[in-house]
Parts: sequence; C-alpha cells; structure tokens
Amino acid sequence: MAQVLEFKLPDLGEGLTEAEIVRWLVQVGDVVAVDQPVVEVETAKAMVEVPCPYGGVVTARFGEEGTELPVGAPLITVAVGAPASGADTTAPAGSRTPARPAGNAAEEPEASEGSGNVLVGYGTGAPPARRPRVRPQPPNTTPPPASGSAPAAPAQDTPLAAPAGGTRVDADGPVGKDAPVNGDGPVPVISPLVRRLARENGLDLRELTGSGPDGLILRADVEYALRAAAAQGGRTTAPQPEPQARVAAQPAAPAKAPASTALGGGTRVPLKGVRGAVADKLSRSRREIPDATCWVDADATELMRARAAMNAAGGPKISLLAVLARICTAALARYPELNSTVDLAAREVVRLDHVHLGFAAQTERGLVVPVVRDAHARDAEGLTAEFARLTEAARAGALTPGELTGGTFTLNNYGVFGVDGSTPIINHPEAAMLGVGRIVPKPWVHEGELAVRQVVQLSLTFDHRVCDGGTAGGFLRYVADCVEQPAVLLRTL
Repeated sequence: MAQVLEFKLPDLGEGLTEAEIVRWLVQVGDVVAVDQPVVEVETAKAMVEVPCPYGGVVTARFGEEGTELPVGAPLITVAVGAPASGADTTAPAGSRTPARPAGNAAEEPEASEGSGNVLVGYGTGAPPARRPRVRPQPPNTTPPPASGSAPAAPAQDTPLAAPAGGTRVDADGPVGKDAPVNGDGPVPVISPLVRRLARENGLDLRELTGSGPDGLILRADVEYALRAAAAQGGRTTAPQPEPQARVAAQPAAPAKAPASTALGGGTRVPLKGVRGAVADKLSRSRREIPDATCWVDADATELMRARAAMNAAGGPKISLLAVLARICTAALARYPELNSTVDLAAREVVRLDHVHLGFAAQTERGLVVPVVRDAHARDAEGLTAEFARLTEAARAGALTPGELTGGTFTLNNYGVFGVDGSTPIINHPEAAMLGVGRIVPKPWVHEGELAVRQVVQLSLTFDHRVCDGGTAGGFLRYVADCVEQPAVLLRTL
C-alpha cells in the first residue's frame, strides 16, 4: 500500500521565513523522482528551485503561483511505494490520506529512499514524521453551535486552502473547518502580523470568529474588534456581531491581496520579496548604526589612463569596478577598523581577517548586493571575472543566499546612474560603505594651472562606533590618492 508523505517548504537558510511560489514544475498525478525540482520559489534573496526528497506520485499541491508561503507550510503530497492491487496511483487533486492511529509506531511503513540533495530544513535520511491530521466530521453529524456563539464564516476558495476534505496546517496546528475557533484548540490564524497586532493590543484571538476561508482570522477581523472595543470603553474582548452584520459594516479582506490596491487616489505596493528585504535591512541600519559620512573630489584622469593601458596590453579586459575594488582592499589593509562589525551583546568591535567585498547591483527584481569572497586575495583580473559572474547571476535571479550574505565591506558605484554624489546607508552589520559617483570632465587645477580633468566624487559612510573621523578620513584620503596616482598601489602589490 502506498504511503502519502507531505513535503513542506524547507528552511532555505539565512533567516528566510517565507517564499513566493513563482512556477510549479509538476502537476497533480505526475511521477517525480527523488531530488527532482517540483517548484520554483522567490525569496527575499533569490529565485531557487526546490527539490522534493521523496519519489512517487504527486497527489496534491498547496498554493497557486503568486502565493506567499511561510517556511514549514505544505508544498505537495507524494504517494510513495507500491500501490495496493487494483488501486489508482494518480490521486486527484484534493485527495488526502486518512490519519493513522497514534502510538502505533510498529505498524508505520518504512520510508522510501531518502534524498541526497540537502537543503536546510530536511536531510538525507528518513522523512520527518507527519503531524496527525484531524478527520473532519460528516456534515450530518456536525453538532449545532453553542448557544450565543457566532457561527463560523462560510468557506471560500483560496490558494492556501487545504485539499477537499482536508485541513490546512500552520505552526500552531490545523487550520480549517475542523480547527476550533474558541476553547483550548489552535487559533485559526496564519499571518504573524495578525497575531502581533492582537498581542500588542491585548486582544484574545480565541474570542473572534474569522471572516476568512474556513473561519480564518484576518487582519480586518482584528481591526474591527479593536474599533468595537474602543467604542465600548476600551474593552479588548468585546463580543462580535453576527457575520452577516459584520459583512455589511466591514467587508472581509480577500485571502490574498492584489499586488497593488488603489485606495483614496493612491496605490499600495506590498513590501515583500527583495523590496521588503531591502526595506528591513536599511531600516535596521538606520536604527542601530550611528553613521557619519565624509566625501572628497578626486582627479581620476591617471586612473582612467592606467586602466586603458592595462586593457591595451592584451588579455581579459579589466573593469573599472575591479580597479576600485583593488584600491578598497589595499585601503582596508591600512585601516582595518573599517573591515569590522559590532557585537552589541558582548559590547565589542570585531575586526575581521578577510575582506568579503559586497557591491551594489541593480536588477529587475530590485537592488541586490552580491559578495566577492576573499577579495583581498584576488588581483584585478580575478576581481573582474568574479564581478561579471555575480552580476550575470543577479540579473538572472540565480544568486544563492550564500552569495548575497557575509559581506564585510561594500562598494557602491552609483555613478552608473549618472549622479555625482550620495550618502550611502551602511549594509548592516558591516561598518562602512564606499560610494563612487560618475567620472566626468570638470575644470580642475592641475600642476598650478586650470585644466579639464576627469573628476569623481568619493563618499564614505562609516559606523562611528568602530572609529573616529581621523581613521575614516585617512581611509578616504588614501583611496583618493590611489585614484589620482595609481602608482601608489605598487607599494601593496
């Protein structure tokens, strides 16, 4: 007899808690092999294909394309092993396997061969034990609602709904028509934002009847209860009106909001994916890091000539970003305070031994910061090749979480946008970022005479906890000296 295993969205690493389904790679009824990719998801870091650790027949999928799922939410169920004689191996969408009796481990069938493709969150051994599912009661045996309690809201179609006759499971247990709204059972809430809103306002979610699918409690339900409580003198456990009256007063929000919703002449754009990750990181940087910025104009004429000479000598072309990166690593060797991070818990500044250089790259998905590992050990040619590889992967959405994290210093070339200067926001938890503006012809005093030279503005934003202005100024001045006289770099080669 086939065993139906549930494959959940694995932990994709680097603190990621959710992912959006971009494209399903299998259909219900398809036969999948161990480690075969079954879905393409987009996280705040990158787009990745998720392989399934089980081989068998896909019996159900959870979530439509565009749906955002938390880590640990079911993705698919797979029928593993030989089917019973005469049984159909292609179960229809929405089919489910009856819950097995608890406490009978001796009768548990052995799992099929494990996965050899490891993602954080599942390994290569036996599949994890499934949570017991709640068997729904037949409609004719459903007990009537208790006196005075509000009936559950009618179920609606939603990508997050469980298959027909099944239940939806979140971190707190089953969510669906079998999940009790009141009493000691799990609360039918999926969104952690809804839980936090209720907790911060002292609202007991077990007192609410959700207006979402299968009685799911939505943010609109919590906000309605809070307004009702305020109208009754601050009670946060105010009784709710009947669902029909609530619908008239407060329309139930859809299970998944559209990408943008016009409201009062404006447009709401969800902060999610790359945009949401950037917003969170920059906000944290502003909250935690007391930053300061200094800047200087530099004559980059000799730097441009030196790069042209290197490229004229043959071999792979050297990018300007690679030359600037080589200058940065030389400057960090002289001023290691800026290649550090602050450990708030220990109240220590941790100076790092290796330079993992991040660089800002604009893509269709938004701004990402790939990281060049051990940049201090690479020459200009090696840096050029790695910049090109990471940039191509970033534009294709193929960067791994490991290639987007772990930077110790960031180089931001915003001159490609045609601007001269900026005050960069530090890429938390780093201690500094160097910004480079466009290189343009400008009047400049050169050797005592006015001349037209290639001028660039350099700006350094630094964490004032790791160093004072003298160190930051010394770093920036050394970078400017290398830009104006590239031969200065020969001392560090």
